[in-house]
Amino acid sequence: MSARSLAATVQELGRPDVVVLGAGQAGLTAAVAAAQRGARVLLLEKLDYAGGSTSMSSGLTAYAGTDEQRALGIEDSVESLKADILATGRHKSDESLVDVYCREQLATYRWLKELGVEYGHVHAASGQSVPRSHATDPSRMIDTLAKRAEGLGVGIVYGVRAFQLLLVDESVTGVVCEVNGALTEVRAGAVVLATGGFSRNTDLLERFVPHLVHAVHGGAPGSEGDGLLMGWKAGADFRDTPYVKGTFGIYPGDDPREGGTGILAVYKGAIAVSQAGRRFVDESSPYKAIGDACLELPEHVAWQVFDQTTMDRDDPEVHIYWFSGRLATGLLETADTLEQLAGKMGVPADTLRQTVADYNAAVRGERADEFGRTSMSGSAERPTEIATGPFYAHLSGASVLATYCGLTIDPETHVLDVYGERIPGLFAAGEVTGGFHGAGYVTGTSVGKAGIFGRLAGLAAAAHAGVTA
Repeated sequence: MSARSLAATVQELGRPDVVVLGAGQAGLTAAVAAAQRGARVLLLEKLDYAGGSTSMSSGLTAYAGTDEQRALGIEDSVESLKADILATGRHKSDESLVDVYCREQLATYRWLKELGVEYGHVHAASGQSVPRSHATDPSRMIDTLAKRAEGLGVGIVYGVRAFQLLLVDESVTGVVCEVNGALTEVRAGAVVLATGGFSRNTDLLERFVPHLVHAVHGGAPGSEGDGLLMGWKAGADFRDTPYVKGTFGIYPGDDPREGGTGILAVYKGAIAVSQAGRRFVDESSPYKAIGDACLELPEHVAWQVFDQTTMDRDDPEVHIYWFSGRLATGLLETADTLEQLAGKMGVPADTLRQTVADYNAAVRGERADEFGRTSMSGSAERPTEIATGPFYAHLSGASVLATYCGLTIDPETHVLDVYGERIPGLFAAGEVTGGFHGAGYVTGTSVGKAGIFGRLAGLAAAAHAGVTA
């Protein structure tokens, strides 16, 4: 959009009650929620399209107690959900934020369904004591939310980069934008930062996560840390940088913007082996923990090895489980025997055969698993033997697709300064925030966090701007 488009939009809206920065799921839900409350909302996105990290995700959201779970006979509870989040985060999470997620997740799930978001099959996934990953098409969800926002009168302007917050007496009163090289001030009653992380900012990655130097640097194209930098300049605190990790399963040659999030066959029955042909990790671990272990290998890559039993669990509805899609694009090695597969992988055949034999013996209960694996993912499904040909292997590395650290917020989504005080008029949601995940990540809670806290941020920002229901 041009500068005129921004000016025309602001003129049409009048002075916005709420400016939302970023048109991913967090930003769109914030905009919709604020507009439903009656706020005049301006949504600015620096790219020419909506989506953010959500559009690149697997589209899984972690909910507990849903209609879809009940239809499958899955018993779940918020108590179990909370316990899983805290345990997977190694109790480094801000428990007050976890409590908000657990308290608001069902209401947000129902609200999103009312907006037109559809959920399909419920999957078991990392960190979940019962299956609670609800599948949806992430691009369709973004389109649905954008259309609902527009229908509610939200002014959405693309191609406009905000790079500084306006401050009056230490309160945020708007943003400074850059459009076609010119600076424009937009005044507002409140600002919501939903700009995503910094997986595309090499300088910030080298500053905060030098241990990921061998990871693939992927993530949404707009994830350059804009909101973090704006927040810092306004005095915001920042947390959880030690816990940024790489996501396992990405084919090392992929451009993640085109190749999606890779596959996680390890969660459906595969094992992960090094170039030496040996296992090196409990494959039911969170995929970021597997990514850490992979990066510690001499080659910084590994193979996911599986058989036809796992291939038959292929699920095109969820990208990370779409094994046949990877086969069709030539990114799976396949062979009738493990020995032949080892040759294609370039690993010692005798070692791979023994690794699989030892693993199968553990699955049958004849010996203890050397890495303690007892499940497919979390504790929801039991592992199966790798015994039915043909056999498959997927070269896998770790990629920085998202940075689960960021601005410090309180349970009401206010951004806090380095003294723990609220910065008046400034709210944040989604990947730009820290504190929720802690040292680990339950599958589905990133997309879940974006929707839950995005909605709350929109409502809080509208209230701060003086909008009453």
